[in-house]
Amino acid sequence: MPMPLSNRLVLLLLAALLLGTTLLVRAEDPAAQNRIVIQVNEEDGKKWIAVLANIRNIQAELGAKNVRIAVVAIGFGLGMVTADSIAANEVQDALATGVEFLACGNSMKAQHVTRDDLVTGVGIATAGYVEIMKRQQQGWAYLRP
Repeated sequence: MPMPLSNRLVLLLLAALLLGTTLLVRAEDPAAQNRIVIQVNEEDGKKWIAVLANIRNIQAELGAKNVRIAVVAIGFGLGMVTADSIAANEVQDALATGVEFLACGNSMKAQHVTRDDLVTGVGIATAGYVEIMKRQQQGWAYLRP
């Protein structure tokens, strides 16, 4: 026996409502689409400050809550995220806005840098280049200034 028309309409409306809700949730999370991973691998204080200025510009354009930014410090770029860095205060400010900073664990070992040497809040990735690769595979945009 076929389902009455009124029941079919109710089911169609419920299906449309569920689909619309799913699409709305995806549309309301722009940070899920706006993801940038930035590689820093040079011992260059001017470049570090420029990267931090670029991050502020990106956040100003998109809104800090509408973009996820991760900075991966590798090799000599590790200096950017150390507590005694010329960029340490700005790194701390960027962390407060939700920017993620990761130090390469392999670089830390090679340079005898410990977690205590890093700006508070900086994370550690076992291998910085692998971290960047994984994020690119997940759809993150990649920048290397």
